[in-house]
Amino acid sequence: MLARGCRWGGGGARQLRTQAPSSQFFRAAGHRRPPRSHSTCIKAASPSGAEPLMVRAARGEELERPPCWMMRQAGRYQKAYRDLALQYPSFRQRSENTDLIVEISLQPWHSFRPDGVIIFSDILTPLPALGIPFEIDDIKGPLIANPVRSQEQVDALRSLDTDAVHFVGESLRALRAEVAPEAAVLGFVGCPWTLATYIVEGASSSTYTTIKSMCYTAPRLLDSLLSHLADQIAEYAIYQASSGADCIMLFDSWGGQLPPKEWDVWSAPYIRRLVSKFKAAHPLVPVTLYANGSAGLLERLPSTGVDVVGLDWTVDMAAAGSLRG
Repeated sequence: MLARGCRWGGGGARQLRTQAPSSQFFRAAGHRRPPRSHSTCIKAASPSGAEPLMVRAARGEELERPPCWMMRQAGRYQKAYRDLALQYPSFRQRSENTDLIVEISLQPWHSFRPDGVIIFSDILTPLPALGIPFEIDDIKGPLIANPVRSQEQVDALRSLDTDAVHFVGESLRALRAEVAPEAAVLGFVGCPWTLATYIVEGASSSTYTTIKSMCYTAPRLLDSLLSHLADQIAEYAIYQASSGADCIMLFDSWGGQLPPKEWDVWSAPYIRRLVSKFKAAHPLVPVTLYANGSAGLLERLPSTGVDVVGLDWTVDMAAAGSLRG
């Protein structure tokens, strides 16, 4: 779900580039090419009282140096994480306990001091708070026992209960207290289409047959589900920003499974709805959109209203730069 790699930007930091071939970023509205001499995550401390470098980069400000962070920060590449995972083998236990979330999120911070610290979580974390229970199988991945495939099921979904995700807010506040203003605290959510693929299919899929069929056989039902998700995930993003997240990332992990014209119908409008609602509450908090397999969507992504667009391995940086003029 989260791509790997060290990201850095330069000049006005309106374009963020990557060392690794997995995912890259550029400002959604204008950019200047970064200098090519920066390629390390080692950094100096931020000026006292200044906003985090990543926040300033997302706003297109002139910077003293490019920001750098690793999108998949916590994970098996670190022995500390592997040791902790042996003590707490359940992913949901690790990602739904405040103390464990904070400890895991800070492991790369203690090792590398990047410019961003992303909360250790999952895009499916808010689903139980909406009335959609799920489990994660070590081999099969996420499993939803009762996939949502009827209007009655959609009507039964709840508004977001933030008490059910209290550990997210508590963790963000703790992370902010630990790393601000030296680093930005990053929250994230899944985009409506991507979340719906799990909710409708009931599990990870390689074909997405059920939800793709629904686009044609039950468009009103799918619209109803996506609209509910857009509104409630916007509330979840608002909750994260109110709890201390400096930036919010949107992951349309399976947006690339849609042809561009279908993405225009079944993903983009709901992302715009989410972003609009979020920006009404937090107009100054930068939002990044990353869509996996997004080469065919590149020209469309900025139209969602986000501040920064993520580029995956299918996109050439020079081509992306030329699109921005």
